[in-house]
Amino acid sequence: MDYEKLLSDSAKKMRPSGIRKFFDLVAEMPDCISLGVGEPDFQTPWDIRDMAIHSLELGRTKYTANSGLKELRTEIGNYLKRKYNMEYGVDELLVTVGGSEAIDLAIRALIEPGDEVIIPEPCYVSYEPITTLTEGVPVPVPTKEEDDFRVTAEAIKNAITDKTKILVLPFPNNPTGAVLRHQDLVEIADVLRDKDIVILSDEIYSELKYDQKHESIATIEGMREKTIVINGFSKTFSMTGWRLGYAAGPKPLIQVMTKIHQSCIMAAPTTSQYAAITALRDCDEDVEEMRRQYDMRRKYCVRKLNEMGLKTFEPMGAFYVFPNIQSSGLSSDEFCEQLLEKKKVAIIPGTAFGASGEGFARISYAYSIDHLREAMKRIKEFLSELKGENTDE
Repeated sequence: MDYEKLLSDSAKKMRPSGIRKFFDLVAEMPDCISLGVGEPDFQTPWDIRDMAIHSLELGRTKYTANSGLKELRTEIGNYLKRKYNMEYGVDELLVTVGGSEAIDLAIRALIEPGDEVIIPEPCYVSYEPITTLTEGVPVPVPTKEEDDFRVTAEAIKNAITDKTKILVLPFPNNPTGAVLRHQDLVEIADVLRDKDIVILSDEIYSELKYDQKHESIATIEGMREKTIVINGFSKTFSMTGWRLGYAAGPKPLIQVMTKIHQSCIMAAPTTSQYAAITALRDCDEDVEEMRRQYDMRRKYCVRKLNEMGLKTFEPMGAFYVFPNIQSSGLSSDEFCEQLLEKKKVAIIPGTAFGASGEGFARISYAYSIDHLREAMKRIKEFLSELKGENTDE
């Protein structure tokens, strides 16, 4: 059979994940130190696990409503109000299989062939391929190190055309750790106020900010009706394998996203949903302790990398550092491939997150401090040996 003719052109054009490439290589190196995956090393808090066990003992193993347990959606609404002064009713909330499904649903609900999606880069790997799969047109907007990797209102304004349908706002940002300040949000809102453009605000790292409380663009005047907020439980509550996220937004958009969800997924995992209710109600102290640990690791990694001569922007959110590796004389891919080969340390090339990531690499500090110390030691050795090789030449 001629599979090339059978396969969808849009599916064939999807860019494969640069993260998964390195993840697969690491799987073949049992003694490798991996700083590549954005997965918390903390156990899911006990209260959450206990509720999951209890729900199973009670036989709560049936499908839930397509949009998620009403009790969970009510609790999500309470949480958003309590944490971020955002108000959403249960019919404006959709429980999904991780934040990634919510992103997929939002883009598919809105994009038709030829519609444009503005995507600040570097960024999470899924926005561009999902846009491509829907036959939309990704419009990358590079962010710059000198701007602390914050997207500017001017850059967004310059990228808008009459075909623009979505603006992705991926902040706090993966991979850079950048955040948007209040004034940034106000200026972006001013650009969008009179335009029929939907904001896809990916706020999965909203609870992992280190110098200020999170603020959503949905709380800026006139923006709620334009915004789909994406969030979830993976990063905040160390629940990556539980596969649970949610979308909050205007009812007409959530209704269409729910129709797609009905056909593709049916409902998010039932046990995870019951456990998530406890997460939202009872686990603020656990989240705060994890944030304190991340903050300590963040400061350690930034200091060590700068001491090595790898200029590193201080991230204000998420759990990644994004060092500038240009002083090595290697491209991002070369740097990461050689580090993996010679020192068995896995980090991700910046190009996995868009072309503007060239010259950088992503390091996750969602790992124990002992793990990070050993990795930093090996990276330092790699740079010293690399400098020696260059000197010999």
